[in-house]
Amino acid sequence: MSVTRFDIDAFILAGGASTRMGVDKALLPIGGQPMLLRMTALLEPLVARVAVVGPPERYAPLGVTVFPDDVPGLGPLGGILTALRHSQSPWFLILGCDLPHLRRDWLQWLIGAGLESEAAVVMPIGPSGYEPLCAMYNQRCAGAIADAVSRNVRKVTAGLLDLTMEVVSPDVWKQFDEDGTLFQNMNQPEDYAAARLKLERGGEK
Repeated sequence: MSVTRFDIDAFILAGGASTRMGVDKALLPIGGQPMLLRMTALLEPLVARVAVVGPPERYAPLGVTVFPDDVPGLGPLGGILTALRHSQSPWFLILGCDLPHLRRDWLQWLIGAGLESEAAVVMPIGPSGYEPLCAMYNQRCAGAIADAVSRNVRKVTAGLLDLTMEVVSPDVWKQFDEDGTLFQNMNQPEDYAAARLKLERGGEK
């Protein structure tokens, strides 16, 4: 598949405490570069702008654009709300910072699906449930997400209940996932060790 660049924004959420990992997982090296830079390199051929939502003092030294959370401590839903304010495009892509097995061809498909959708959110459902940190969001989400945050809602999918959502089923995304790892994240040291071993042997696609 040839690479298509879309005129949208992509935001990597990196504001978490990485409690179970013990260190900042966005800065863990894979293939000689921090995970965060690996993800920006994956995205840059696909989108017009890539930015990180997280602490600028931690990530700006890497040379990436960083927006601090408008209200720290709100979790991913707060990060999405921050992205909504900074996005220059009607649709934008949200990714967690700890998804080492993402593939460029899958993200290209997801972005294209979002731009063609009449829903407010385009989100895959994976082996563990919905994947809100690998999804496309439209600016139409702004009111519902702001309302959810004001009500102290923290779970992303709970904040999207009043929005129209197009769900990407496994029979679609599995076309891009040869070994069932597409949405595996890195929460604990053993997750990182396994991801690093696999990716440094096989590279990215």
